Amino acid sequence: MDIKALIFDMDGLLFDSERIVQRSWEIAGNELGIQHMGEVIYHTLGMNRTGRNEYFRKYIREDFPFEEFGELTRNNFWKIVDKEGLPLKSGAKELLAYGKAQGYKMAVATSSSREYAMRNLIRTGIDAYFDSVICGDMVKKAKPDPEIYQKASESLGMQPENCMAFEDAPGGILSAHQAGMRVIMVPDLVQPTEEIRKLTYRVCDSLADVIGDGKSGFFPVPGGFQAR
Repeated sequence: MDIKALIFDMDGLLFDSERIVQRSWEIAGNELGIQHMGEVIYHTLGMNRTGRNEYFRKYIREDFPFEEFGELTRNNFWKIVDKEGLPLKSGAKELLAYGKAQGYKMAVATSSSREYAMRNLIRTGIDAYFDSVICGDMVKKAKPDPEIYQKASESLGMQPENCMAFEDAPGGILSAHQAGMRVIMVPDLVQPTEEIRKLTYRVCDSLADVIGDGKSGFFPVPGGFQAR
C-alpha cells in the first residue's frame, strides 16, 4: 500500500461523544414524552440529520417533532459538555501528531453539521491537524453511501486507494470501503459483525493501538503501510 492520507470520522472515533449524545437524546425524549430515545442512537449511528429524521418518521412516529427534539438535544449536549468536558478518545492526539509529523494529509469525514464539528475540533485544540473537514451538511447522501469519503479524498487531492479511513461504526465502515479506501475500525458503541470485520484492514481496541511505538516509521499493523 502507498497510503498518503488519513481520514477520520469524528464522534465516537476522535471524541468520546456518542455516550453524551445518547444521554442528551434520552433527556430530550423524556421532555417530549417519547421514551427510550437514547436507545435509538444504535440504529442511527453515522446518519446525517436528514437520515435521522427519516428514521424517526418511519420508526417512531410520522409527526415526530424534529426541530424541537433537535433544539433540546443540542441544549442538553452542551450543558453536559460545559459541566463535564468533551474528552478525546485514547490515542487520538498522539495519532494525529504522528500523522502530521510523517507528512500525511489528514481530513475529517463526519455526519455531523459543520457548525457542531468545528466547534468541537476548535474547543479541543485539534482543528489545526486537519487539511480539510467534510461534514454531513456538505453532502447529499449520508453514510453508508460513499459520497462523504469520496469528497474527503477529493478535498485532499488524493485518490481513495491512497487513503486510510478510521471509523467506529458499521455505516462508516461501509461508506469508506465503498469509496475504495482501506479502513481501520475502532469500535465504540457497536461491535463489528463478522461481515463488517471482513471489510476492515484491522480492528483496534483504541487509536493508541494503531500507532504502537511508532519507532519504525510505519504504523505497526499487519503488512504495514508506507509512511510519507
